[in-house]
Amino acid sequence: MIAAQNISVSLGAHAAVRNVSMEIRPGETVGFVGPNGAGKTSLLRALLRLVPVDSGAVLLGTTDITNDAPHKHAQEIAYLPQGQNVAWPLTARRLVALGRVPHRSTWETLKPEDEQAIDAALAATDSAAFADRPVTELSGGERSRVLLARALAVQARVLLVDEPTASLDPFHQLTTMEALKATSGDGAAVGVVLHDLNLAGRFCDRLYLMHEGAVIAEGTPDQVLSDTNLARVYRIGVRRDDRGDVIVDRRLSDIP
Repeated sequence: MIAAQNISVSLGAHAAVRNVSMEIRPGETVGFVGPNGAGKTSLLRALLRLVPVDSGAVLLGTTDITNDAPHKHAQEIAYLPQGQNVAWPLTARRLVALGRVPHRSTWETLKPEDEQAIDAALAATDSAAFADRPVTELSGGERSRVLLARALAVQARVLLVDEPTASLDPFHQLTTMEALKATSGDGAAVGVVLHDLNLAGRFCDRLYLMHEGAVIAEGTPDQVLSDTNLARVYRIGVRRDDRGDVIVDRRLSDIP
């Protein structure tokens, strides 16, 4: 389990995260939703100790890791940031292989279990077909899938991903969410920042709805993605199709 206990984070004079408590348990996929600037990315970065917390604690299991260096738990926590660029013309397979670095010494060659993890990650993200191509020659969506494969290849107990579907076509949005769901199904604790409310509702076991740095609602997707919450936080009116998916109907000029 990874958890935050009443953490607050400031970015300069801006309160990015305000007194947030949350947890992601083994075997579940937890989504973080909310409008731009709600604090979702800052919360993930605080869990990873990439930004310092002003107050509160970050726990990995029962261990307080608030002041630990990020690399200390590289085998246990994998991370995919949003909008990551790749400058070096590594092949996709070599880039995914970097996910195995926490499990071996600097100059150690890949072991059979490393190769198996790489193959599985490429397959899960539908990236095997271009494994031998330089990532600098891939499309933005293909590159995003390879970067997710690198995070999956770590085979960490905790996987945190930030907007993994943002640049993907609909088929690969579903492929990505299925890969994350399978990862939690294998026992990992998976946390994912999403803007697509229907993907959040369909694939996440629980959601945290954030607004202005605070958690406004937490619970099952049906509980969190209520018309009232969406109107309050997103300032939108919605309707539902026969399956219950959200269809954005209109902007609301005033917050209820």
